[in-house]
Amino acid sequence: MKRRDFITLLGGAAAAWPLAVRAQQPAMPVVGYIDAGSPEPAAHLVSAFRGGLGETGFVEGRNVAIEFRWAHNNNERLPELAADLVRRHVAVIVAPQSTAAVMEAKSATRTIPIVFGTGSDPVQAGLVTSLNRPGGNLTGITFMNVEITAKRFGLLHELLPNATRFGVLINPKNSVIAETMAKDATTAASAMGRQVEIVKASTNREIDAAFSVLKEKRVDALLVAPDTLMANRRLQIAMLAVRHAIPLMAVQRELAEAGGLMSYGTNFMETYRQTGIYTGRILKGENPTDLPVLRATKFEFVINLQTARTIGLDIPPALLALADEVIE
Repeated sequence: MKRRDFITLLGGAAAAWPLAVRAQQPAMPVVGYIDAGSPEPAAHLVSAFRGGLGETGFVEGRNVAIEFRWAHNNNERLPELAADLVRRHVAVIVAPQSTAAVMEAKSATRTIPIVFGTGSDPVQAGLVTSLNRPGGNLTGITFMNVEITAKRFGLLHELLPNATRFGVLINPKNSVIAETMAKDATTAASAMGRQVEIVKASTNREIDAAFSVLKEKRVDALLVAPDTLMANRRLQIAMLAVRHAIPLMAVQRELAEAGGLMSYGTNFMETYRQTGIYTGRILKGENPTDLPVLRATKFEFVINLQTARTIGLDIPPALLALADEVIE
């Protein structure tokens, strides 16, 4: 063999080596991320999810890819978004906040692992058979948002001991949360000898109309249900509450930060982080059936003192002392 032919052959073999190595390497796993809301208001939460993934050794773009699917507050898009992720054969589907998104993902596949976050009871909602042994292909974390409605009404009672009527703002298109929230709120208010006015809204225009109804009904305070729409429209809701001088209690601290009066609920940064950790563990080979559904344990009470001053409300010192954070 001539020297020139040998060099050519050697060069061709060297060029082929990387191709052979790449062929032997496993493909980068893809996580399908589905949410009923929009990306901009959830950016900090997505960052927390990535952080949880990172704790298990997965970094987006390095050894895992994430396909995001956002419904932009239109739950009717969720079935197709979930079906699209299934068609793409993602390794795991993550629905970190929206119960509606979790339900659609569950309907779309019985084989792809699903990691969820939900404010409802996942057993009652039919997502898992039990918290300790989920069964099937789902596991995740429950925020217990609906379960602590009585606690939120109790805080409103401490703020407004003479209040007689509480309003509750729900999104009827998020049926699981809306129905349970309405039932729990009615039961909790009745136990306190108070009345409840349930107001529904699924669009920006309906949110505006809801506050007109609340003002007309002379509600003393408002509880905003846990919902992606409400979280994404937090600035609108907070501004309307201030404009109508309605003391507002929210589930997510983001609404209090946006100008709502108070919030009491799960630390969502922590729950998204936990969702990321579970996703990473499944990518490493663990089975959802062996991962018990977590119950949120970290709750926080936030008071926006600036909003209180704006609407002319004095916060009792005892209530201020209970707050984990006071926004000045």
